[in-house]
Amino acid sequence: MRNENKIKLFLVDDDALFLKSLEIEFLEHADFAIETYATGERCLENLSNNPDVIILDYHLDGIDKNAMNGVDTLDKIKGYNPDIPVIMLSSQDKIDVAINCMHHKAFDYVVKSETAFTRLQKAITTIFRIKKMEDTLQWYMDRV
Repeated sequence: MRNENKIKLFLVDDDALFLKSLEIEFLEHADFAIETYATGERCLENLSNNPDVIILDYHLDGIDKNAMNGVDTLDKIKGYNPDIPVIMLSSQDKIDVAINCMHHKAFDYVVKSETAFTRLQKAITTIFRIKKMEDTLQWYMDRV
């Protein structure tokens, strides 16, 4: 975590209304530093801003039919920094889509629904619990 202990969160979705509502939900429930992007390309251009977590839509072709899709964006994020946790978000409730995202090293897959925000919060909490355990283990290993 950086600047004033705020979690830097990238939200990437081509649905402007959903993107704004997700941003508002996160700002109302926690003190996140949020950057929003309508395309995977814009997200990739800003990875140097060092996000702690990225929430990435599976389909990103609503604005531009030739836009990079979520899985391609995920692969490029992981190529840039494999340690950035990416949570895939989609309206598709299909197990094969979720499995494909996990094969591409997504941290989790969340279906857009009335419970999506709660699932996203839980996934982010899990990410930081894991990071804390890893930091504790590293601290211990440095002293052994």
